[in-house]
Amino acid sequence: MERKAEILRNIALVAHGGSGKTSLAEAMLFNGKSTTRLGKVDDGSSNFDYEAEEIKRKITISSSFHHTEWKKNYINIIDTPGDYNFLSDTKASLQAADAVVVLIDATAGVKVGTEKVWAFADEQKLPRIVFINKLDRERADFFKSLDEVSKKLNIKPSPVFLPIGTEESFNGVLDLVRMKAYIFTRDASGKFETQDIPSDLTDTAKEWHDKVLENIVEVDDKLMEKYLEGEAITREEMETTLIKGIKSGAVVPIVCGSGLFNIGVPQLMGLIVDGLPSPIERGPKTGKAPGSDGEITRGPSPEDAFSALVFKTVADPFAGKLSLLRVFSGILQSDSTVYNANKDVKEKFGQIFILEGKKQQPTEAAGPGDIVAIPKLKDTATGDTLCIANDPIVYEATKPLRPIISYAVEAKVKGTEDKVFSSLARLVEEDPTLRLERDQNTSESILSGTGQIHLETTCEKLQRKFGVEAVLNPVKVPYRETIKKPAKQIVYRHKKQSGGRGQFAEVHFDVTPLEKGAGFVFDEALVGMNVPRNFVPAVEKGIQEALLSGTLGGYPVVDIKVRFFDGKSHEVDSSEMAFKIAASMCFKKAVQEAQPTLLEPIMKMDINVPDDSMGDVIGDLNGRRGRVLGMDSEGRYQIIKAQAPMSEVLKYALDLNSMTGGRGTFQMEFSHYEEVPAQLAEKVIAATRAKE
Repeated sequence: MERKAEILRNIALVAHGGSGKTSLAEAMLFNGKSTTRLGKVDDGSSNFDYEAEEIKRKITISSSFHHTEWKKNYINIIDTPGDYNFLSDTKASLQAADAVVVLIDATAGVKVGTEKVWAFADEQKLPRIVFINKLDRERADFFKSLDEVSKKLNIKPSPVFLPIGTEESFNGVLDLVRMKAYIFTRDASGKFETQDIPSDLTDTAKEWHDKVLENIVEVDDKLMEKYLEGEAITREEMETTLIKGIKSGAVVPIVCGSGLFNIGVPQLMGLIVDGLPSPIERGPKTGKAPGSDGEITRGPSPEDAFSALVFKTVADPFAGKLSLLRVFSGILQSDSTVYNANKDVKEKFGQIFILEGKKQQPTEAAGPGDIVAIPKLKDTATGDTLCIANDPIVYEATKPLRPIISYAVEAKVKGTEDKVFSSLARLVEEDPTLRLERDQNTSESILSGTGQIHLETTCEKLQRKFGVEAVLNPVKVPYRETIKKPAKQIVYRHKKQSGGRGQFAEVHFDVTPLEKGAGFVFDEALVGMNVPRNFVPAVEKGIQEALLSGTLGGYPVVDIKVRFFDGKSHEVDSSEMAFKIAASMCFKKAVQEAQPTLLEPIMKMDINVPDDSMGDVIGDLNGRRGRVLGMDSEGRYQIIKAQAPMSEVLKYALDLNSMTGGRGTFQMEFSHYEEVPAQLAEKVIAATRAKE
């Protein structure tokens, strides 16, 4: 069935982890009669958190989708993760939304995650409603949360509902626009009675009604004039202006309730339907013509050319790959072909699905504003635009958050390597914040993600979805070895006589250190005929092989020059093999005499921290042998530019998190190699030898 875009509301629920998004989403489904009983996160019966890892940890790991009807409107609910390990998915899913509901836990106030998701909504210019949740809990404080919201999120406090009762006696909400009280039965049925405002709350209600009215009239100049001249503002004028203000983002209304007890949820749903924009009201979407900078727009109309953005991919072991897309214009029909403008390929597909939690309902067509899934697209990935080939457009997709923690990943069971890595590749396709790379230096496969739990749940998913197990190990630091002084006239003779043909080769080397980053230089400086020239390649090969493992800890040797200036040969017993062995042994002997030393990789870091954590972070860097190179400021944040040895910052993400209460972020890349201090080098070498 084709729905009119006017009645659609695409709403993302966003918040810091544990603020009750999923319970609120369940109450909305139940109120709109999409479910017959209230799903619960705690007993694993939620329609949104259905993956095994989510049920185990009682958190949302991947955004899920469902819909419900309310007052003849159709609400698409996007339940997003709030845990920082999975915020990239939240950021990507907001591309499918037209507005957000930001939840605040009334017992905890505004947290780090709240600030992060608020910034995502700012980036995409999405209108929002704030829902202060969990008012049924002990220590819940509506006015304290309200104060934090206005200060930390920098908005005018505009509550349109106030709570009636607190904690255990919380049983309703007070409507500041209509000046009515809605009293609920505390049985999670969502049923309520409309009453007059209780006498003990009339003064508070009047005071807040006036404050909110002051914020609302600012939206409309004519109404502002009327208000300043002391004329009465009617309820209708207040309502229409409030709705205008919400849709434009000029007013952020604050509502309250309890998702778990279904109190205040019908009022929130009413405000979503009346106050948040439909895809039509969000207006046309701007993109670019493929391969050009020329801007083009698509209107949210069924008559316009079809276009959609793939904002998420799900790896389903049964259905294969599911591409989730938000339609921006035109009509998408099942059993047809679309054009992928990013990859310049046509994609044929069969069914289109509407997502209902873990269930998928087939549909014939999808129009502007619809959020649907298509299975088994061959070349399409997250962030691609699908459209029609003769009128293509490319929408710019949001960039995933950068991975900040890495582990070496390997198969737990010998012989399953291929399956582990092909299955991991499918999970990487599903989750753009995961990175799987081969480290050429240590020949390890490195899996990177946005946090420890992110990588652990990836391994759990791997086992559950694909039946293979992977192990995460700390990343090996790619140390190097070099020399500090020249060693001259080093001679090595390789001689073997044991029946039959013998082996004989003698080589004379000089070795000298080169500047940083110079690599290896081989200088053939033979004069006379002591060594036939056809053995020179074997000598070079012997050195090349010896370079791979140095004499200290078996690490590759760099920045060294070998001058091969003399030697001896035997016309019968000399061979390429004999010269290769002699060269390898002579090189090792020379390195030992040239004061070998250990080098370590140094990382360049940009660390973004709140002002109040700066001292701790700098102190901690000094303790990690780090160097602060400079500072920049950005609002309430300081950017510390620093360098630190890789071995000291392998788990920096976890430590920075605890030092800054989750508010610090950082980026890191390889800079250069430096010598390891002697006492530390001894420890590294001893540890390496112990492993061997």
